Amino acid sequence: MKTSTLTSNLFDDNALWSKLKDGDEKSFSMLFERYYADLVRYGNSLSPFEEKVQDCIQDVFTDIWIYRDTLQNSVVVKAYLLASVRKRIARLHERDHIFRKTTSTDSIAFLLEFSVEHELMDDETTKEKVVRLNKLLNELPARQKEALYLRYHQGLSVEQIAEMLDVNYQSASNLLHRGLMSLRKDWKGSFALFLLLSASSF
Repeated sequence: MKTSTLTSNLFDDNALWSKLKDGDEKSFSMLFERYYADLVRYGNSLSPFEEKVQDCIQDVFTDIWIYRDTLQNSVVVKAYLLASVRKRIARLHERDHIFRKTTSTDSIAFLLEFSVEHELMDDETTKEKVVRLNKLLNELPARQKEALYLRYHQGLSVEQIAEMLDVNYQSASNLLHRGLMSLRKDWKGSFALFLLLSASSF
């Protein structure tokens, strides 16, 4: 086995998670550093209060460390962290009476704006298509937009999205399908271009 492959295996999410559960502070710190920026960006898409979002993320990691002995042995770390931040923000909103005594994550509005860096593209036709794509994406219902974000930017499976959004598999699949169908119907660009651009949007 090559050294680079061995090193990669030592520091993949599953290995770090296992070591974290055993009390390894370095592994805990590595996971924090690996996902903090993604969690902040996702958290900011659910709440306009940046400092509170950062507090929520800190609380999630604090709980992970304190209760590490009770954590599941096998998780998809990225999905677990995103879901934990989402639930923490829902509780924050409930505490601040934004949700009127409900902690349902279904009530969270997805605030993130899609923005492909079309200015860096040389082809004027492509630029125009990207501008149109951005507009259509941001006009989608919040839940469809969030589902697309989680699927194509964060790389989550439909099952993981369903768990995060607290819906069944079919509902999550429908959110993705309806979002994609709206884009296909209203956007004249190629669908392959959408998939390419959406992966680098945000």
